[in-house]
Amino acid sequence: MDRIGLGIGFICLLGNCLFGCSESIGAPKDKKGGTMKYEVQKSEEEWKKALSPEQYRIIREKGTERAFTGEYYYNKEKGKYLCAACGAELFNSDTKYESGSGWPSFYKPAADKSVQSETDTSHGMTRTEVLCARCGGHLGHVFPDGPEPTGLRYCINSASLKFKKD
Repeated sequence: MDRIGLGIGFICLLGNCLFGCSESIGAPKDKKGGTMKYEVQKSEEEWKKALSPEQYRIIREKGTERAFTGEYYYNKEKGKYLCAACGAELFNSDTKYESGSGWPSFYKPAADKSVQSETDTSHGMTRTEVLCARCGGHLGHVFPDGPEPTGLRYCINSASLKFKKD
């Protein structure tokens, strides 16, 4: 890529719309680098109004909460875990387990199409990021060290979730 292309890319990355860029740092990308389209579409200003500052940092800017501090880490009640941004059902309490990781952990989503995943190479490592399939919000990461029957550990930020008690 030439210097002009790098410069324009840098400006877009910072969310500066000088060259018609409308993407924010946290806007999910498709496999070709374009912004993904989701059922729930809002501008970043709308997301900022709808979410708390902590939720916005985690859900839209792909942040994380400190281990063992999240509202739902110790939750043992029966119910459903919904996306804090759009209300989509993501996980059931029946699949929640104590992983010792410091974040709510589940071994499978509520439905096959509840979440999406993409490769995350931030922070000098390669992980699999988990996104809400309805709004594209960052939820956490999935790791291949969970219990049977799936062998997966969906490590999810409490700030990305709302709990609906059965």
